[in-house]
Amino acid sequence: MINSKRTEIISILIMSLLLLFVGLMQSWSLSFTILNMCIISAIMSMGINMQWGYAGIFNVGIMGFTALGGLAAVLVSHAPINEAWSAGGMGIMISFLLIVLISLIVYWANKRLENNKKKYWIITLVIVIGLILVKIVYHPSVTAIEAVNPTLTGFLGGMGLPIIFSWIVGGLFAAGVAFAIGKITLGLRSDYLAIATLGISEIIIAVLKSEEWLARGVKNVVGLKRPVPYEIDLQQTEWFIASVKYFYESYLSEIIDKLEYEKILNQLVIESSIIFVKICYAILFFVVLLIILYLANKAQISPWGRMMRAIRDNEVSANAMGKDVVKRHLQVFVIGSGVVGIAGAMLITLDSIFTPVSFQPLRYTFLIWIMVIVGGSGNNLGAILGGFIIWFTWIEAAPASQFIINILTSGLEDNNSFKIHLINSIPYFRYLIMGTILLLIMRYRPKGILPEKIRYS
Repeated sequence: MINSKRTEIISILIMSLLLLFVGLMQSWSLSFTILNMCIISAIMSMGINMQWGYAGIFNVGIMGFTALGGLAAVLVSHAPINEAWSAGGMGIMISFLLIVLISLIVYWANKRLENNKKKYWIITLVIVIGLILVKIVYHPSVTAIEAVNPTLTGFLGGMGLPIIFSWIVGGLFAAGVAFAIGKITLGLRSDYLAIATLGISEIIIAVLKSEEWLARGVKNVVGLKRPVPYEIDLQQTEWFIASVKYFYESYLSEIIDKLEYEKILNQLVIESSIIFVKICYAILFFVVLLIILYLANKAQISPWGRMMRAIRDNEVSANAMGKDVVKRHLQVFVIGSGVVGIAGAMLITLDSIFTPVSFQPLRYTFLIWIMVIVGGSGNNLGAILGGFIIWFTWIEAAPASQFIINILTSGLEDNNSFKIHLINSIPYFRYLIMGTILLLIMRYRPKGILPEKIRYS
């Protein structure tokens, strides 16, 4: 236990020093940008740790749940497009209600006609007729919506609420879709479950790209509302300017020329406003991280958490003891996906732009899995640490590689083919570094930097 605590303290201290080093050697703006993305990545990592570390569920659909959280940010914060609603909003609502009605009829028929030999024919007929009716209503509505000022809008918009509400809605979106997916796939073996979740996440991204009426598709949604001040507003606010003057008082007092003083002060105000906004984001994100960490730890040490670990370690024995394995798997699958959805909404909040094409499996699935493996599966603090380490490495791998290559090739001419080849290969060194980290962890720390704590009570 003492060694575990020592490892935690040393790991947190090293990570803090690395962020401090970036701030001193590169820029504080970059340091806080990395910090914010580290926090979001850590929350995603915790969500997957709940699924894999608690219950052994191999979810490779993280990208889809992240995108659903991002969609929530658009639907909650963007102002409604009244012209689009007038043109085809009613048709979309009717189409949605028809789909719900078809689903209810199919569910009812499957239950009530259980012994009827014509059950599947009846269900097929209901689905076919229903889809024809949906198509009749849906396509004209979509065409009308997307024709409304397509260069700027062309979609229904959202509810115009503060974007911070989308963090909750994003979690609910992801949890709801996870429930539907889990009801179908959680009876599958782990390898088939992985294939199913990966395929479904690709379907989610494909829908977001193609359905422009929903969130503009590949045209992207920009300028989403912020939960923090805008830099331009801060730069024109008296209290902020006064704060910058006070903070840099000793430096500014040495400048005699008035024009030079105003020029430097203006530059300091601009730089400080950028950093201040990122600090505000970091505080908000860190509060969410702490809340999720607290709840996750409480759940892990509860009787429910001990039951989940028992199911993870031996499903057969847990099933023999009367535990509903599939139901418990569904619970943790929904909870973990909801956490990922929250992180997805936070990501779009930070960027203020929703771009479906940016959701790639490498970044939003496999990199998150590396975070869980490196940090320590089954350990919530380990998942957070893995999120910080891997994202920091992912960002700093390129400049670090360039620095090392410049030193090693300093004796070569600028037109040397080997030197040019190495410099052109810098973007790919991050993959080499990530692979090396993963191999070293799997070889020397197979349970991660902070392994799961064994509790006997």
